[in-house]
Amino acid sequence: MDHPKRRDYRRSLKIALAVTFVFLLVEIAGGFVSGSLALLSDAGHMFSDVLSLLLSLAAVTIATQLPTTSRTYGYHRVEIFVAFINSLVLIGVSAGIVWEAYLRFQNPVPIEGGLMFAIAFVGLVANGAIVWLLHGSRDLNIRSAFLHVIGDTVSSVAVMVAAAWIALTGQVIVDPLLSGIIAVIIVISAVRILRETVVILLQFTPRDVDFDAVVRDMTSVEGVENVHHVHLWSLCSGINVLDSHIYSCERDVAKIEGMKQEIKARLKKYNILHSTLEFECEQCRECALVEGVLEHPE
Repeated sequence: MDHPKRRDYRRSLKIALAVTFVFLLVEIAGGFVSGSLALLSDAGHMFSDVLSLLLSLAAVTIATQLPTTSRTYGYHRVEIFVAFINSLVLIGVSAGIVWEAYLRFQNPVPIEGGLMFAIAFVGLVANGAIVWLLHGSRDLNIRSAFLHVIGDTVSSVAVMVAAAWIALTGQVIVDPLLSGIIAVIIVISAVRILRETVVILLQFTPRDVDFDAVVRDMTSVEGVENVHHVHLWSLCSGINVLDSHIYSCERDVAKIEGMKQEIKARLKKYNILHSTLEFECEQCRECALVEGVLEHPE
C-alpha cells in the first residue's frame, strides 16, 4: 500500500514522557504536603498520562514495522487498540476523582493554597510544552495521549483558580468541586475517542466519510454501469479501505484499467488509500472478456 508520509512523533513522545513522569512525582509530593485533593487527583491523571504516553510511544514504534506474510497490513491497527485502552483508563481515573471529591464534600480538610498554586503553575507550563509537542496529529493513538495532556492542562488551570480562591477566602470546598468538574470534562473527551475507536475496531463506515458520495463518485466514472458489494472501513486513523464489485460491459482491458485508476484517484479524497475493485458484467454474457475468460471461443 502506498501510504502518505506522516510526522514521526517518537521524539516528541519521549520528551513528553520524561517531563510528565518528573512532574508526576512533584504533584504527588505537593498534594500530600498541601493537602489538596485537586493536586492528588491531577497526580492520578498524570499517572494515566505516563501510561498513555508510554503505550503511545510503543504503538508508534511498532506501527513502523513492515507488513509480513502473517500480518499483511502491518501494525497500523495497534494505535487504535492503544487509543481504546487509554480512553478506558481516562474514564476509570475520572470516576475515582469524582468519588474522592464526594468524600471531600462530606469531610473537608485544610489546604495550603500557596503551595497548591505554585505546583499547579509549574504543571501548567509543563503541560503546555507537551501540548505543543503533540498537537496536530491525526492518529487516534497520539490524539488520545494529546487529550490526556489537554485534560491535565485544564486541570492545572482549575487547580490554580482553586488555590487562589482558597488563599483569599479559606473556603476549601472549591477544591473537590473543581476536581469533579475536571473529571466530567475528561470523561466527555474520553468518550469521544472511545466512540471513534469502536467504529474502527468494528469496521463500521468511517464517521467522516459520506458512503453515498463515495458510491456516486464511483458510478459517475465513464464506463461504470453500477457498483455492488461495497465494503468501506478504516484500517487506522487516516487510512480507509474499500472493496467493491464494478458492473461494466467494457471489453477493452486497457480501458478497464483506466477506469480502475480513475476510481482509485477519486477515492483518495476520502482517504481511501487501499481499494480492491473487481470488474464484472451482470447482463451481457458476451462481456466475459471483462473477467479474462471467453465462454464461447470461436
